[in-house]
Amino acid sequence: MPAPALDLTLDVVALTAAVVDVPSVSHNERALADGVETALLGYGHLTVQRDGNTVVARTNLGHSQRVVVAGHLDTVPEAGNLPSRLVEVDGEQRLYGLGSCDMKGGVAVALHLAATMPAPARDVTWVFYEAEEVETVHNGLRRIAADHPDWIAGDFAVVMEPSNAVIEAGCQGTLRAEVRTTGRRSHSARSWMGDNAIHKLGGALDVLRSYEPRRVMVDGLEYREGLNAVGISGGVAGNVIPDEAVLTVNYRFAPSRSGAEASAHVEEVFAGYDVVITDLAPGALPGLTEPAARAFLAAVGGTATPKFGWTDVARFSELGVPAVNYGPGDPMLAHTRDEFTPTAQITAVAAGLREWLSSPTT
Repeated sequence: MPAPALDLTLDVVALTAAVVDVPSVSHNERALADGVETALLGYGHLTVQRDGNTVVARTNLGHSQRVVVAGHLDTVPEAGNLPSRLVEVDGEQRLYGLGSCDMKGGVAVALHLAATMPAPARDVTWVFYEAEEVETVHNGLRRIAADHPDWIAGDFAVVMEPSNAVIEAGCQGTLRAEVRTTGRRSHSARSWMGDNAIHKLGGALDVLRSYEPRRVMVDGLEYREGLNAVGISGGVAGNVIPDEAVLTVNYRFAPSRSGAEASAHVEEVFAGYDVVITDLAPGALPGLTEPAARAFLAAVGGTATPKFGWTDVARFSELGVPAVNYGPGDPMLAHTRDEFTPTAQITAVAAGLREWLSSPTT
């Protein structure tokens, strides 16, 4: 697909529609990345760099503070929801289309502001990255953080994940583990000759039923943890006592707990069982006490809420950069066939970010 011609000075809602109309399912972001790069190269106040299908544009005005605004270009697979369309429902104008919520509304806002704010009050790094919706090994922001951390260095970051135009600070960590039991096979007609591994998981399920998750205050925000079974497997055949069974659990933990501490907690909860940690992504502290974060809150307004779930703000946290989620769209609509974003949220987020980037630093 040829690179689209993107006019970044369009009304931000019209620009969102134009970005939505460029298909960019994960691993197929090249056309949109080409269009983004070409458009940004047309602005002399920006230095543009590219790695794969991830594009980074920076102002270099010599300000004492640098902030990062990031959004991913990719979407989940199409579900008959292209091209975009504007619809009015009960007096609310909505933009429907693949990625309109997650997260091309945020991407369009960032592109529009990158083009139309040649002299912000703080230096800005704009990041448009690939492959957020698939395995983390492909994530463009992860790759930039590993290979070019200087490209995304800053004092504060905003990841434009859909948040209903409300600041969602930090994010939870997530851990998956396998709780494994073993037994001895036998014919089910002579079950006393065997040792049923599935039955042995009953104790682990009892542990989960009685588990009381924490509520943790971090920077004045309450994060609610959770430890839950998300999968169970076992069994050989309909006439065989199974000799192995696996319970998969997911632990969502407050950002004040490190990955190592989360792992140790799960292993302690399932003491006596064979526990293998299969996936671990630490959370991100909200950092709302940082000067840049306070300025952001003051400019955007509203009340910050905790982020329940994991997002790429954690990658900035690993680099020592406090970060928040702030973007148009209801995250509950992400990945749905009828995904949409209220246009009022798109314009509100654009106005909030413009106000923040224009406000003097202290």
